[in-house]
Amino acid sequence: MRLVLVGPPGAGKGTQAEFIAAHLSVPKISTGDIFRANVSQGTPLGVEAKRYMDAGKLVPDEVTINMVRDRLAEPDASEGFLLDGFPRTTPQAAALDKLLADLGTALDLVLELVVDDDEVIRRLSGRRTCRGCGKIWHVEFDATTREGICDRCGAELFQRDDDKPETIAARLREYAEKTAPLVDYYGAQNKLVGIDATGPVEDVTVRAIDALRSYGG
Repeated sequence: MRLVLVGPPGAGKGTQAEFIAAHLSVPKISTGDIFRANVSQGTPLGVEAKRYMDAGKLVPDEVTINMVRDRLAEPDASEGFLLDGFPRTTPQAAALDKLLADLGTALDLVLELVVDDDEVIRRLSGRRTCRGCGKIWHVEFDATTREGICDRCGAELFQRDDDKPETIAARLREYAEKTAPLVDYYGAQNKLVGIDATGPVEDVTVRAIDALRSYGG
């Protein structure tokens, strides 16, 4: 199967992508992995992307899409793939449709992890990072024995700026503006399936796999 996974920050996309890709025996392809591979290998696209990144600028869609094209043309993706983190906008989605058509294929399904903003803020703002070993804890879901102290190494815990409620709210606004329109885009193609992403990770995975089975996955 050829899938795209979408959902707001904090929906658990990375975790679910790993489980779903393993279930389907297809590669999980994230734009982060593609960027790192191209930059570390010094490919022409990697060099170009690094030039923008070093200047603190967004990498243009054209560069990102060409990286995705190269990755999807690799042998391990010939029988299917799961894209995590791409597309992020409707222009990118349209470019992906064209890219796949050029490769003689198309997306089978788009899974949307559905979770409300309050739950996202609760999940992300509760994270605490250890200054010593870097382990991430959670004040509610994975609390330490002593408040503010890492159980692993005894160092102090802190809240990253990215995990502060005001930062999360800003990310959610950006998602609503740029990425949420993908729901309408793929809904119009009858390829969108919404999955309740609340509750334990294992329960969300079961819902996702049940949905895939309904579509022959």
